[in-house]
Amino acid sequence: MISDASMAMLHVLNIAFFTGHTAFIVFNLTGWAFQRTRKLHLLCLGATMFSWFVMGAVKGMGYCLCTDWHFQIRRQLSLPVNVHSYIQLMAEVFFGLKVDRMTSDVLAGGGLLVVLVITLIAWTRSPFQNRSTT
Repeated sequence: MISDASMAMLHVLNIAFFTGHTAFIVFNLTGWAFQRTRKLHLLCLGATMFSWFVMGAVKGMGYCLCTDWHFQIRRQLSLPVNVHSYIQLMAEVFFGLKVDRMTSDVLAGGGLLVVLVITLIAWTRSPFQNRSTT
């Protein structure tokens, strides 16, 4: 049996994961847009791709360490984890929408692909833009 203090900590962690993981996703999608955050953005994209593809080669493609930990916490709290991905969980909890696995995988993979292309453009264009303004 879990103590009241442990339950309280698990509730805090559940909220922390919703906040932190969502912020991480938003940063992965937008961090390229600001010159000052581009190096950190590359690190975050690298961590995401490491989780999805390297760890995913063992645990299942698209594996997310944050999602795994968050789902473990939700199970300990006896909260429903009847979805496959964090995108599905966000859609359900935040918006009351049911999103199927294929849609969530396409959104996640498509989002990553778009961000990688935009990031490549941002990194290759900014040195040329800086030279032309001087």
